[in-house]
Amino acid sequence: QVQLAESGGGLVQAGGSLRLSCAASGSAFSINVMGWYRQAPEKQRELVATVTSGGSTKYVDSVKGRFTISRDNAKNTWYLQMNSLKPEDTAVYYCNADVVFGTRSFQYSYWGQGTQVTVSS
Repeated sequence: QVQLAESGGGLVQAGGSLRLSCAASGSAFSINVMGWYRQAPEKQRELVATVTSGGSTKYVDSVKGRFTISRDNAKNTWYLQMNSLKPEDTAVYYCNADVVFGTRSFQYSYWGQGTQVTVSS
């Protein structure tokens, strides 16, 4: 089992910044892909950004140029730096990890508990 612990959400004015963190704990695992998703009220959960073990990143178009995902492999921790925040970024943000255990190839997906980000206009 792997546990994900998020931190860093909060209330910020439009144009401000926040940094989310997600730390993974467990044993004998490695993370292939680390990601951030978000879900606004009455909307489906959407991918915000991902970063692979090799460092390749992907972003949803609406956050490109404003958000940056990064990872610290040694700490099994990843971050989402959010700049120039807009009211439409308001959502619960969830971290996600695609994990393999030992030498097994099957990949498991784990989720954090979610952290609220609210951007006021």
